[in-house]
Amino acid sequence: MKLHSDHVEGNLYLKTRRNEFHSVSETDLYFILILVHRGNRHFLLELRGFHIPTAKEEEPMVVRCMHGVALLPCVLVIWSSAAFIVSYIFAVLEGHVVSFVPYISDTGTCIPESGLFGFMISVTAMLGAATMYARYKVNQAQNLRIPFLSYFFNLASLLIGILGCIGMGIVASFQETSVTTVHDVGALLTFICGVAYIFLQSIITIKACPQWSNKETCYVRMTISVISIIAIFPMIICASYDGMKLYHCEIGVEPSPYHQASAVCEWIVAFGFVTFFLTYIKEFQAVTLKISTEIHDDF
Repeated sequence: MKLHSDHVEGNLYLKTRRNEFHSVSETDLYFILILVHRGNRHFLLELRGFHIPTAKEEEPMVVRCMHGVALLPCVLVIWSSAAFIVSYIFAVLEGHVVSFVPYISDTGTCIPESGLFGFMISVTAMLGAATMYARYKVNQAQNLRIPFLSYFFNLASLLIGILGCIGMGIVASFQETSVTTVHDVGALLTFICGVAYIFLQSIITIKACPQWSNKETCYVRMTISVISIIAIFPMIICASYDGMKLYHCEIGVEPSPYHQASAVCEWIVAFGFVTFFLTYIKEFQAVTLKISTEIHDDF
């Protein structure tokens, strides 16, 4: 695309590859051209007009992650990281767990960190479900413009992700030492469905390339998915050998190698989820979700 100027009349024209000219007002409007470069091809995604601020009008400083619905995955990443780290710090300082990589659930078993852990993990589950739904709607909107994805594949990915969030809510609600079986089922649901979700989303990202994603994002998301898939198997196997025991900080009591290996893998998978949602932030900056309200006179 090229921008041509008519010096006689003082007009600006936007020329497309089809040799079509679009008049552009120099004083009232400026245009944002969002171009996505994929190899040797360019795709014109959106053309919008905005008022040009004068010298007296100062544009407020806006954090990039606040654009569109990018705030949603941004808050999710920060809140979930804080939920894991803050609970861990409290549990270690109180002497309730060993300092070297305990199970995440162990850091939220004893008082006072149990209440904090349950609250923050519950909020994380809700934020995760909201982010997954937003991602589902983004895929749906993109697919309507340029078909690349099956409706049922997108829906299946959402439902699997929601199941993982439900499992996280179970983990937060049922303490490890109180209702062990229910807690373990919730943990397995969280990690298995979570890994399945990010793997399916990685496939969707590959299918959306080059129209709606780039190769770098595909590589990053698939790498995170593969690492999480590899880590979840020793996490479950070692935990089954160890019996999911809770180790307190007592003299002469050390976690078994199975316990340590399983806990390390659990932390890898957990922060794999966090890192994966981190890749949503840039993509969500160009997305706006609206909630419409209709009042029916029949009632």
